[in-house]
Amino acid sequence: MQHNNPGLEELTRQLLEFRDARDWRQFHSLKDLILSLNLEAGELLELSQWKPEQRFEEEATADPMHQRLQEECADVLLYLLLIAERTGIDLQSAAANKIAANHLKYPVEKSRGTSTKYTEL
Repeated sequence: MQHNNPGLEELTRQLLEFRDARDWRQFHSLKDLILSLNLEAGELLELSQWKPEQRFEEEATADPMHQRLQEECADVLLYLLLIAERTGIDLQSAAANKIAANHLKYPVEKSRGTSTKYTEL
């Protein structure tokens, strides 16, 4: 099993191989993949529930919380890869395009140090 920081394409290949060996594609409609992504994101969110912000920040870098965060982040990424593969989205290009769009929406001179939404700047 390869664990040496594979790129998104290799991760997707490994994930599809894992899925297909188990005949699970039949359970992976686009709707269900999106629902599953959100359920996993909810599990990530649940890790911080009821914890003061500073305490959670401190726990996040130490085990066992760091391990749990790592696992939930991985689950979110894996469902996102399945969604992207299913819909033909190149996540790296989409992310780069989104960063470029955000540069236009949030110019430094207007947005530095403020959380104001771009429509209100």
